[in-house]
Formats: sequence, C-alpha cells, structure tokens
Amino acid sequence: MSYVGPDFEPPRPPRHPLRGPLTVAVAALVPGALVGWLVWQTVGDSGGDAEASTSSAYSSSGRSAAPGASDHGKEQPGDSGRTSDSERPGGAPSASAPADSGPLKGKVVVIDPGHNPGNFQHTSDINRKVNIGTNWKECDTTGTSTNGGYTEARFTLDVSRRLRAILEKEGATVKFTQDGDRAWGPCVDERAEIGNKAGADAVVSVHADGSAAGNRGFHVILPGSVRSGAADTRPIVDSSRDLGERIAKSFRRTTGSAPSNYIGGGTGLDVRKDLGGLNLSTVPKVFLECGNMRDSKDASQLTSGTWRQKAAQGISDGIVSFLHG
Repeated sequence: MSYVGPDFEPPRPPRHPLRGPLTVAVAALVPGALVGWLVWQTVGDSGGDAEASTSSAYSSSGRSAAPGASDHGKEQPGDSGRTSDSERPGGAPSASAPADSGPLKGKVVVIDPGHNPGNFQHTSDINRKVNIGTNWKECDTTGTSTNGGYTEARFTLDVSRRLRAILEKEGATVKFTQDGDRAWGPCVDERAEIGNKAGADAVVSVHADGSAAGNRGFHVILPGSVRSGAADTRPIVDSSRDLGERIAKSFRRTTGSAPSNYIGGGTGLDVRKDLGGLNLSTVPKVFLECGNMRDSKDASQLTSGTWRQKAAQGISDGIVSFLHG
C-alpha cells in the first residue's frame, strides 16, 4: 500500500438508490443486537474462563499448579539463554504461606537450589575461599550445563520451585537459600547457615552433575562423619542418611531414572566429607544430583518440564516419608 498524503481522497463510488433505506434499517437493528451480545457475554463470562485461569497459574507465578505441567520450559537446541516464566530468576517469591493444614504443618523444609544464574558474572566473588571446617574452598561455582546450553542454575531453580509448591500444599513452611533474587551466591557456608538458622527439619540441595557422556543416572550425596573446626556432622550423619535413602527410593520410583552408573556402586548413594554445605550443617541435609547434564539421554530428561515435575514430586515424597518417620 502506498501513502499519497494527507490531502489524498480516493474517488467515491456512485450512490446506490437503496442506500438510504438500508442505512435506516441497519441503524434500527444495531441497538437490539448490541443488547443481545452484552447479555450473552455476561452469562458466558460467569464460568467459562475457569480452566484458562487455572492453566495460566504456572506462567503467572512461576510455580506449578499441579503435577504433570507442560514442557513449555524445555530448552531447545540453540537457545541462547531465554527463560520461560517457570524459570525466570525472581519469577516466584522466595517464600509464601503454607496451607492452613496438612501432614507437614509445623515442619520447616529448606530447599537449596544449587548455584545461581548470575554466578558467571561474578567470578571474583564466587572464587574467594571460605572455611568449610576441614579446609578452605571456593565460595561457589557457576555449575554445569547441557551441550545445548541449558544451565544447571536454571534447572535447580525450576525443580526447586516446583518442589516448594508441592510441599506447601502439604502444609510445610518452605525456605530457599536463593530464589534468583540476588546477583550471585550465596557461598556454601552461608547456604548451610540458612538451614541451621531456620531450624530446618530437612534440607535438600538440588543439583545436576557434569560428568562425561555415557555416565548416567541420579545419586544422593550424604554427609560423612566430620569433626574439624566449625564442622561437626556427627549428630546428623544417621538422620541425613535416612533422608537420603528415602529420597533416592521415591525419586527412582517417580521419575523412572536409574541410580548412577558411575558413582555409588549402583546404590544411588555417595558419602562425602569435602562439601561445605554438608560439613557445616547442623540439621539433616543431603545433596541430590538429579542426572548428568553432559549425557544426551539424561539431558533429554533434565530439559523436560514434565520430567522436572516428576523429579520434584519424587523429592517431595522422600521428604514427606522422612518427616513422618
């Protein structure tokens, strides 16, 4: 279409002899039609959008309304780092009110989403050393990613938010160590301190591994017995193992994933004494490596929103089982 100018006016077609009477008739019909449409719209709006409102709950709040959420957050090859609403840093509040009642009412669960999406922009901060009891280690790392660029930090936040939604429906009070609401960190010692200060009944640190291709499966990392400096895990070793074993069992059942074929001798359990997040904890705590991001088969699961919902349910089932004894 070309624009001629403000003074351009196209030629008008000749006036039809019936145009006048038709115009009057149409004008008479319009008010009645308008009234009828308004009545229909009012009746239709009274209940027709309920399903649409429910289906949009996840995208508007960053949290899943029910298990089996869609794969709208799945990373596509070549994706340059764009996030869906379910994974947008800061897209969900760091805490919200639990249900008024439920089997976990009165219980406090701390979820520790591994790493932080902004860590890679703050290398000097996360590379500084902190005391983990046995020795000094880096504050944190950037984490790993799939070959397609889906980062561990995005994965851990998404699973953690889904997990929070499930636990809060059970009545638990859920706290995060970070919710994409800070530029970087926290450091591993602060992550442990958050769980300690909360007096958590259970703490789960959510991760995904970055091992070699062909290495597949999940594993739960348990604290070993450590007594050094500020670290003393002896009071929590047994309870943490109980928590870890229950999570491993329910995670396998719910996701269909097998225990790691490269760590833990097929048990899905690994004991370590070199992790500050475990060494400095005074409450039951485990790490969960949900799969290997560098293996294409595991990566296809980790990048699936449907699978991440199953992962969150599996973790929750293990926590509930632990807290119920």
